[in-house]
Amino acid sequence: MQHFFSEIAERPVSFLPKDHPFKTVRDWLRFGASRLGEGEVDCSSGQQNPMEEARFLIAKALHLPHPLPDELLDAALLPEEGKRVADWLRWRIEDRVPAAYLAKEAWFDGLSFYVDERVLIPRSLFENLFSEVLPEFALPLATRRILEIGTGSGAIAVALALHYPEAEIVATDISADALAVAAHNIQLHDQEGHIELRLGDLFEPIAEHERFDLIVSNPPYVSDAEMADRPPEYRHEPDLALAAGEDGLEVVIRLLEQSAHHLNDCGYLMVEVGFDAQSILENRLPEGTIDWLPMPFEGSGVFAVDRSRLNGTAWRDLLAAPEDLMA
Repeated sequence: MQHFFSEIAERPVSFLPKDHPFKTVRDWLRFGASRLGEGEVDCSSGQQNPMEEARFLIAKALHLPHPLPDELLDAALLPEEGKRVADWLRWRIEDRVPAAYLAKEAWFDGLSFYVDERVLIPRSLFENLFSEVLPEFALPLATRRILEIGTGSGAIAVALALHYPEAEIVATDISADALAVAAHNIQLHDQEGHIELRLGDLFEPIAEHERFDLIVSNPPYVSDAEMADRPPEYRHEPDLALAAGEDGLEVVIRLLEQSAHHLNDCGYLMVEVGFDAQSILENRLPEGTIDWLPMPFEGSGVFAVDRSRLNGTAWRDLLAAPEDLMA
């Protein structure tokens, strides 16, 4: 990121009006929100709409608290502060750098995490499950041993550790760079003795004899077509954490095939697949094969399946694309 910023730091701020009149935080907020909206900038990995995205960017650029307090809106900016805000808006609008990467911060489950381009920006649907749905599966378990596959920034692992302080948590990732970010976040939240990080692809770093009560994963599930058509913001994120083959199920199928061996008898696998992959799974799997977990909005995007169903199902055959079956 630093190399990227240094390359563009001296480029003119082409979207600023000549001799612009912006003096206060409010002036910059109005201008930033307007330009974010005009530029059809995708805010889905950030604050969800142009006004809140502009508030976040300005607060972070000026080292002010977020949410930006209303009483600061009429504060006048020094010239160097105005330039800094202009730079951040330029990077966000013209170069489409996600706000979280600019701020080096993202929020998940009410917690602040360090992020950069080595990891996905945390936005997992699991965030909606911690308070009500996960306890139904995790709290009654005898040993409460939890495995997260593909931890990325470590946000889900840290949230699990804080919700289940008695559980032993192992978190894996195929990327050493991602694990470095996860280690930083684990330290940030004082969970070093609670979460063990391991490097490897899926269950590769898990010993043959190891068993868990709960396996969770937010794996890559973006199809080839979606990868080609994704917004510019998402092109700053690591492809390794997104791309999952022609239909987005490449990694999901491997998880379904391999998880049973590492689950205790009453254990569960929980996987986030998003809404497009959910539609494919619903069309190809018999009803009741997996359970879609309730969300506070329409749809789910996260399924759970117990060890007995994992063991007795030919997942690759069931999830084969229709054209594969005719071959």
